[in-house]
Amino acid sequence: MAHVITGRYRGIPAQDGAGVKLTRVINQPQLRHQDPFLMLDEFRSDNPNDYIAGFPPHPHRGFVTLTYMLAGRMEHKDSNGNTGVVEAGGAQWMKAARGIIHAEMPKQEDGLMWGFQLWLNLPAARKMEAADWADYPQHKLGLIERDNYEIRVIAGSYEDTVGPIQQPEQEFLMLDVRLQPQAELELSSQQQQTRLLYVYQGQVSLNGSQLERGELVRLNATDNLQLQSSELAGVVLLAGQPIGEPISQYGPFVMNSPAEIEQAIRDYQAGRLTG
Repeated sequence: MAHVITGRYRGIPAQDGAGVKLTRVINQPQLRHQDPFLMLDEFRSDNPNDYIAGFPPHPHRGFVTLTYMLAGRMEHKDSNGNTGVVEAGGAQWMKAARGIIHAEMPKQEDGLMWGFQLWLNLPAARKMEAADWADYPQHKLGLIERDNYEIRVIAGSYEDTVGPIQQPEQEFLMLDVRLQPQAELELSSQQQQTRLLYVYQGQVSLNGSQLERGELVRLNATDNLQLQSSELAGVVLLAGQPIGEPISQYGPFVMNSPAEIEQAIRDYQAGRLTG
């Protein structure tokens, strides 16, 4: 039987927004788009100079963003009049679709800011739908609690526990698995063709292979995952079905062709992006 791990990667240092320092895990030279996942960033710093400038107003078209916070507070404001603050343990979902302009700014002046932003592609048939947005505090996430681990269901469903974010066309699953020392658990496969696991805290054994903090592994679609921890540890599991369409990306615009990208730029310059 083939090994469950089909690739191992580490993110690279990057900056985005107005100089926010982060680690780009997906959509970097060693690991490009992982259909339907376009990008995964982890931001983690207790130095305000690394994050205080935030992400001033900027446009998006053609995909979905998901922000998930482990520590700190981030405020969202967009061109549709939506506003909200995502705090530790909470998630924020934004369907940019045909267009939206938004800002994400820290709601703290010091302390630890730690979280993820994931970009999830939309199929061509949905790229020009109306934009949408939702805020989900920690108590809205699905939660599976056991003696020595817990699973937070952010998107999709797992063991009859449903997360607040649903993208059924992609069979999108996002879990935050937190393990106490000496924990053991098995995560069953839902057979999505794209399946990724990122270690954000501690180290874990995955089907006999040792993984360190900051490692992302690509997984096969079929095998269940046997996780063991010798210390406090945390992992994010992402899974989804590929869309299988061409991806044309220029910064914050992700469409199917260069012509559609050029149209997005023209619409933004003319103030039509959110029309």
